[in-house]
Amino acid sequence: MIDPIILFFIFGFLASLFRSDLKIPPAIYDLLSILLLITIGMKGGVELAKQPFISLLPQIGVVLLIGFVIPLVLSPVLRQLGKFKREDAASIAAHYGSVSVGTFAVAIAFMENNSIEYEAHLPVFVVMLEIPAIIVGILLAKGIQANMAWGKISHEIFLGKGVVLLIGGLAIGWIAGPDGITKIKPLFFDLFTGILALFLLEMGLITARQLSSLKNYGFFLVGFGIIVPVLMAIGGVWVGLAMGLSVGGATVLGTLTASASYIAVPAAMRISVPSANPTLSLTASLGITFPFNVLVGIPIYYQIAKLMQG
Repeated sequence: MIDPIILFFIFGFLASLFRSDLKIPPAIYDLLSILLLITIGMKGGVELAKQPFISLLPQIGVVLLIGFVIPLVLSPVLRQLGKFKREDAASIAAHYGSVSVGTFAVAIAFMENNSIEYEAHLPVFVVMLEIPAIIVGILLAKGIQANMAWGKISHEIFLGKGVVLLIGGLAIGWIAGPDGITKIKPLFFDLFTGILALFLLEMGLITARQLSSLKNYGFFLVGFGIIVPVLMAIGGVWVGLAMGLSVGGATVLGTLTASASYIAVPAAMRISVPSANPTLSLTASLGITFPFNVLVGIPIYYQIAKLMQG
């Protein structure tokens, strides 16, 4: 049986594909995004309140390293095999080095719907993976220049809406703890799946619109947007198991490494590398990788984790 939240994505995709005038108002989409991001942050913060933060530092260090390494590996692949110019290769690589909060939310829903245990502090990894890839992507595209607008770049990296909401949610959950969060639990935690379903409806509508770009940029992006996530997921699962995560936790980490940003990185690249073509990055991350991950990727990554654990 297909998960209902996936059916919402398929519904939105088909509605847009057949040119329906169905739309979610921008203000509603912004509200859904805010609720998702802050709830994910709070879930991680509540878990942090249950254990010493210092015990997570080794895992956080490894995850930060992953965020730096992925764009460094992918950028030359895109330049050599895809024949993309330097700025475009760096931008796409940064998108894939960062994470998709929507994909993470679907992975968490998959775990909970299938009663699969996972480490509840994993939202911390979402925050950790958002930032390094942006920094590396900018440096790959432009190098280190004396006239770089580091103030604007830093503001977008560290004070962009996505990062602020995740960190804010983490802080609220951490300070309030499991007991303090009870009063707001009905809105943020109990309605999480319904909010995610509406979010995926909008993602389906947007994804179908991105498909038209494929005829302009060839099918290299199709192969890249499917093969690379699988390879990144295998690496992420292996690292997760090596760090001592459960099969569920390793699956979620694998999903994070397999995902690609379509919120934080596009905004940062627009400011820092305006010469990069945003259509290329969004076509790959949102038009190909996002639907692949949410429709078939996450169950595959779970099976990979089970096999790798033995």
